[in-house]
Parts: sequence; C-alpha cells; structure tokens
Amino acid sequence: MALEDICSFRDTPVYPKWFPDFDFEDTATCFHMTDLCNFGLRRLVKSGTNRGIQLQFSKLTLPNSAPFHRRPPMPYSPANNSVTVRRPFPLSHGTTTLAFIFQGGVIAAADTRASAGGLVACPAVHKITPIHSHLVVTSSGSGADCMLWERILAREIRLYQLRHRRCLSISGTAKLLSFMLHPFKGTELCVALTLCGWDKEAGNADGAMRSEDSHSVSPNRGPKLIYVCSDGARLQGDIFSVGSGSPYAYGVLDGGLRWSLSEEEAVSLAREAVFRATHRDAYSGNSVDLFHITAQGWSQRKREDLREEYYRDMKRREKTVEERRRGTASQGSG
Repeated sequence: MALEDICSFRDTPVYPKWFPDFDFEDTATCFHMTDLCNFGLRRLVKSGTNRGIQLQFSKLTLPNSAPFHRRPPMPYSPANNSVTVRRPFPLSHGTTTLAFIFQGGVIAAADTRASAGGLVACPAVHKITPIHSHLVVTSSGSGADCMLWERILAREIRLYQLRHRRCLSISGTAKLLSFMLHPFKGTELCVALTLCGWDKEAGNADGAMRSEDSHSVSPNRGPKLIYVCSDGARLQGDIFSVGSGSPYAYGVLDGGLRWSLSEEEAVSLAREAVFRATHRDAYSGNSVDLFHITAQGWSQRKREDLREEYYRDMKRREKTVEERRRGTASQGSG
C-alpha cells in the first residue's frame, strides 16, 4: 500500500523478548506497528506465537544481548544525540484538563492557555484532540511532545483500522500508547494523555466480531476513560483531572458529579470545574473546550470565553448577596 510506503512501514513480523505474552487486546489478533517516526526502532526479529496467533510489533534497537540492566544507553537517548542548552528561565508547565463518565456518555473539557513559566505562550491552543470518530484525548505536559505523540497514536490507529477493518479498542489503544512511551521513561519527555472514548464493539475469545444487535452485555463496550503518562503508567477510572489546576477542578467535580446527570448538567459541571481551576491557577485560563462522546461518536461544543463565565458568576454572587440582605431586612422588620 502507498500509505505503508509513506510511513516507512515494514511488514516483517517481530516479537519482543521483553514481553513474551504481551498482546494489545484480550482477543487474539494480528498486530503491526510502524517504526515510531524513525526513533531508532530499526532492528527487526522473527515473530513467535501467542495462542497460535502471531503478534507483530517493533522492537527497540539494542546494541547487544547483554542483560537489560547492563546494556548501554539506547542510540536515540538524549544523552547521546542532544546537547544540553541552558534556558533563560525555567519552563514550568501548567494546564487544566478533565474528563468524567456519566449516564449520557463521556465529557472531556480543558482550558486553552499554553504557558511557559510566567509567560502566556498562546491563549488559544487545542488541548483536546480527536483521534477517530469515537475517541478523543486530552493532553497536558510539553506542548511539542503531546502534539507529536498524538500524531503517532492517530497514525497507528488508522493503520490498524486499514489492516483489520475495525478500530482498536480503547483499552488496546491505551496499552499500545503505554508500550510506545515506556522506552522514554527517565528522559525529559513530558506527556500525559487521557483517552476518552466509547467502545462500540468487542472481540470474542476467537477473534470474531460481535454484532451490534447482540443481546449479550460486554464489559468491553461503552464509555472508557484511561490515563497514560510518559513513563508508561496506565490507569483506568471514571473521573480524571490532570494539570496544575486539577486540585481545584477535583473540588468542583467531587461535589457535583453524579451518574444521573443530564447532558446539560454535565456540560455545566465541566465548565464550572474548568472555570474554578482557571480562577485560582495562574497557568490555566482564557477559554474552555468541551467534547461529548456517546455511542454515535464525539461532538464538540462551541469554544466559550471564560470571561463570560466570570461575569455570570459575579452576577450570581450579587444576586445572592441581595437576597440575603432582603431576608435580613424582612426578619428585622418582623
């Protein structure tokens, strides 16, 4: 295929010695992975088998077959190929992203400020990126690192879909991303992605697809939230907030989140959480992006300036103070 040639894909099956029983999904399916944008992942070896089905993905280039803890640094490590340059000031990262599951699907929200220490680098960045029709990711960390790995992930998912004629599950996507990020543990790579999606179908033990009209309820279907960071950690849950403003966002979410929320109530809660975080966190601010993921796919709300939310909050406070004054005056006259 032309797409494989463009992406420098090698169709040679490989099998990593590190994970002899590793697969990306519970189903026994065949999987290929590209060379991670030529990050030194070049050497390929012959594949073994797992449950009778070949697993195919790339392996890190290692200089010899010595035990892993005695091996010298990998050829693409920053210590070998990069020069340390002193920055004029520390580039502290800051952001506010959140996502939660409720009865109507998954809500993902994030602010739009990109900060570099005490500077506002950009007031209108996109911290929520669609990967395919039923998956978006929220990003926090280094802007360049997050953009790069989101593109790599989107490419791998698209190639998987072309080969197998179905999308990789959300859990399989998180496992793939974690596996790709783990070799960079201990480097200056700073990536924290929250996968927010909806699994429409799941494979059975024989690798066959289940039909949409199946009456059996699969735990692999439905909304999914999985957090993956640059050291390879992978966590699944019902609510996540990442970034410097996350403590303030958690305070709002813990007080108002319920499974029975309507769509408008869930959107209002997410907007309120981002607003409160940006009000207290100097590294977050400007606007809020909102995505709603359901079984029909994701939909994006219109970007809203948080200044409007601030003015609405001021009016609510003034109204509350006025009502208290009237109540106090009526009690005094009575």
